[in-house]
Amino acid sequence: MKEEPILTNLITELKRGTLTLCVLSQLEEKQYGYSLLQVLCDKHIAIEANTLYPLLRRLETQGLLESSWDTTEARPRKFYSLSSKGRTILGELASAWREQNTHINALLGEESYA
Repeated sequence: MKEEPILTNLITELKRGTLTLCVLSQLEEKQYGYSLLQVLCDKHIAIEANTLYPLLRRLETQGLLESSWDTTEARPRKFYSLSSKGRTILGELASAWREQNTHINALLGEESYA
């Protein structure tokens, strides 16, 4: 069995677990799907459109996002932003992330993995 596919799958799984936090963190200001993809890409968070749009719909269904349509342009765009519930959840997720990150860094600091 080759190690590269295993590593690739593990890295994908690791990143997938943080996408919700990444997306929520960028929706303090209204964004439409493509603009959110660009913002995340500029910040080195790669996410495919076919992953982002279902995630946005799920977060909206859960009440974490609010959306509105802008029809002033030739191509209507659906804008998303955090709801008050989403803002609260983002704060709690960010806190959990920082705590987990501290613990993992401590574990990784115990040995040299470079």
